[in-house]
Formats: sequence, C-alpha cells, structure tokens
Amino acid sequence: MTTDRVTVESPARLHFGLLDLRGSLGRKFGGVGAPAPGITARVSAELADTVRASGPSAERAAEVAHRFLDFHAIVGGADILVERAIPVHSGLGSGTQLALCVARALAELYDIRATAPELAHAVGRARRSAVGTWTFAGGGLVLEGGRRDNDDSVAPLLARLMFPESWRCVVAVPDARAGVSGAAESAAFAALAVPAEQEVERVSHLVLMAMLPAVVDGDVSAFGRALSEVQRINGGWFKGAQGGTFAPGATADLVRRMQEWGAAGVGQSSWGPTVYGVVEGDAAARDLTARVRDALGGAGSVCAGPFPTVGAVISRGDTIPR
Repeated sequence: MTTDRVTVESPARLHFGLLDLRGSLGRKFGGVGAPAPGITARVSAELADTVRASGPSAERAAEVAHRFLDFHAIVGGADILVERAIPVHSGLGSGTQLALCVARALAELYDIRATAPELAHAVGRARRSAVGTWTFAGGGLVLEGGRRDNDDSVAPLLARLMFPESWRCVVAVPDARAGVSGAAESAAFAALAVPAEQEVERVSHLVLMAMLPAVVDGDVSAFGRALSEVQRINGGWFKGAQGGTFAPGATADLVRRMQEWGAAGVGQSSWGPTVYGVVEGDAAARDLTARVRDALGGAGSVCAGPFPTVGAVISRGDTIPR
C-alpha cells in the first residue's frame, strides 16, 4: 500500500445519444459521447483507519468509498477530499465521474489493479450507459455497445476516435431545472414508449456511416449534421418524459440558437440542462462562446476548448491539508 496522497482528476462527459431503446437484438441502450472540455471532477485521498470525506458531494464520495472497500473486502478507510465536483444533475455525468475518481484513488492506495469497467462495477455505476466509464478511461469520441439482458457487466467499448485538433466544443450549463436522475430516471425510462425500429436503425446508421467517418475525415459539417440528427431522433424518444424534443426553456432555446449562430452540430447532454455545440477553429469557438454567454446573461456558465485527448489523470502528492 502507498502512504502518499493520490489525486484523480477526470473530465465531465457529454452524451451524444443512445443507439437502441428496443433491445430486439439482445442488447439495449448503447451510446456515443465524449469527454467535455474545461469541466472536471478532482478527488484526493490518503490512507486512514476509517472513511472520512469533505468538500462538495462529500456524502456521496463517502458512500462510494464504503461500497468499493466492501466490494474488495478491505478493512481500512481513507481520508477523501473532493476538491472539485461536476455540477450535479446537469447531464455531465457528475455521479459517475465522482464515483470513478474515488474508486481509482482507493485502488491506487490499496494496490488494486482494476480497469475502468471494473471500477464501475465495484461501485455500481454504468448500469445503463457506459459512455462516462469509457471517457474516464480515455479521451476522444467513444462508442459503446449496450448491455445484454440479465447481465450486469459494463457495456463494451466498440470504438475510440480522436477528434481533429482544430475542432472545438462549446459547452453551456444554463441555470435551469435539473435533469432527471436516480429513481426518477429509472421510472422515466420504464415509462418510455418503444421507438420504431426504423428510427433505431437510422440512429445506428448515422453513427456508423456518418459520425465516425466524419471524425476520421476531419469533416466537421458532416459530423455536425449526423450529431444533430441523432439528437433530434433521441429527443423524440424522450419527448413525453421531458416535455419536448429538448428540455423546455433555456436548454431548448440554446440548442436552437447555437445552430443559428453557426455550430456545425448541437445537442443536449443526457437529460440536460447542459447544451453543446461543435465548431471548427478558435475564432468560431470564441464567437459562439460570446453569443452564448450574452444569451445566458449570467444565468449559467459556458466554456469551450478542444475535446480532451485523455481521460482521468492520476498524480501523487503531499498529505491532504487539514
């Protein structure tokens, strides 16, 4: 075991869309997404006799730590400091990234070798989407293949592609109604109508034959068209649960405006309220960021940058200050 402090920092994740809510081929959900620029969770931990946690989302961090230690039958604890948390219930995967940061820190402290899916399994994450697990594991666009019935393993990674260096992502988090999560999310999914087979096939076709090739080709326009269409179809599946193709109010308004302002592709991450737009070049990113910031009028936050090329970063340092 190590006695150093271990720090884990992981980017928020953007969800670009689900592949299949029908599950007629034996796998359900599946998804595509990427790590978000400029928004991270950061957790530090060091060995202790019991579990103690402080900082934002400290109670959740302690719960994750207990679950991880129990899973591995470890007698011991950790002193955990959540230095920075991703905004909760915002569509950025805050719960998964916090949980994986805590799990990775404890794995490092207790010399446990574990992959990102193994960490997620230990702390009960990725029960529906594995996009956040795979963005924790690495950068770029990730495509995961969904879950099989009666199988609690993490959905497999099918592809990881690095975005062109010139592409930029503008992420806006308006001060709006929090997205659905937890038990409410499970209930919402259970109540969703089964989408038409043609729509499910269309989403997979767009991802495989338009979105992924566009990343390889560096064609931001083709990528944006495919992303926006996937978002439109996905939004139709969730329309009854969220009150519209996109969450009504600031979220839906920003999706529309960002497209009008020149974003090649736009969308809502998970249940929102986070919205993102993809553009090419710093000048386009600065212009779109300024427009979005003016539209928010201080009622929210906005950041922009290239898509991260790495997932979680682990470092070691001095003891946690008390």
